Amino acid sequence: MNKRIIFIFGLISVLISGCYENKYPDFDRTSSGIYYKFFTIGDENIKPVAGDFVTVDLIYKTLNDSVFFTGRRNMELTEPDFEGSIDECFLMMSNGDCAGFIINANDFFTKTLGTELPSFFTPESDIKIIVYLLDVKKETDFAKEKEDFLSWIDDFGEYECKILKEYIENKEISILPVKEGLYYFKVNEGNGTTVKSGDTVVVHYEGRFLNGGYFDSTYKRNQAFEFVLGQEWQVIEGLEKAIRIMSEGEKAIFVIQSQLAFGSKGSSTGIVPPFTSIIFEVDLIDVKKCQTEE
Repeated sequence: MNKRIIFIFGLISVLISGCYENKYPDFDRTSSGIYYKFFTIGDENIKPVAGDFVTVDLIYKTLNDSVFFTGRRNMELTEPDFEGSIDECFLMMSNGDCAGFIINANDFFTKTLGTELPSFFTPESDIKIIVYLLDVKKETDFAKEKEDFLSWIDDFGEYECKILKEYIENKEISILPVKEGLYYFKVNEGNGTTVKSGDTVVVHYEGRFLNGGYFDSTYKRNQAFEFVLGQEWQVIEGLEKAIRIMSEGEKAIFVIQSQLAFGSKGSSTGIVPPFTSIIFEVDLIDVKKCQTEE
């Protein structure tokens, strides 16, 4: 009887495994078609759910391990909108995990990011995403921290204009904005190589409030930020506009008003309040020209 049960279960396993082809033998596969592999196991008692806020380091790669994006993101997790989405990957992890996922590139860019598929992918291509889950914060904890941080805010729209004016006057800044909401101060000259959409740029930056307090720094993380210019979900609008007027090797300081930064809602982490002007010191380290460029 036991042998018969074992045989039946074995037959079922063979039938199930035969329903799909495992294209990536080093990875396991979910029923929704996500290929995954865990490199580091964290605290299995702390698993995120939809509604939690997480901090993750992300690396996007082609299947031949060519990296075209690296960065840290703070975000609120949501229920997956479709099978095989990146949201499903996040929900598979625990705090402290490091894992690799292979998903459909077209779905990721067009459905999740709401942008065009990069030219170096075809609609049938897969993308490899490495995820380091650094922190999980419950919605209630996040809401309380944000409420405490913003408790002194009254009218930030008017307040921002007043603070920005005082900052510019105190610093004796006489340069007018190069774009509406963007002040530009060149520190070091670049080599003349400019950037355009599709180019991969590598930058170091420090994000500060007008009072000098830091809210983000690649220097402190000891990791430069690499991304494809022009793709959504990469950087705030003001920082992208800033990088577009720089050249490779240049270092510059930008004062960015809220409409080009985190707007009327503030950052998703609650660190940057609504209607807040910010400062970015940017070092454009490297420009990798788009492969389709003539």
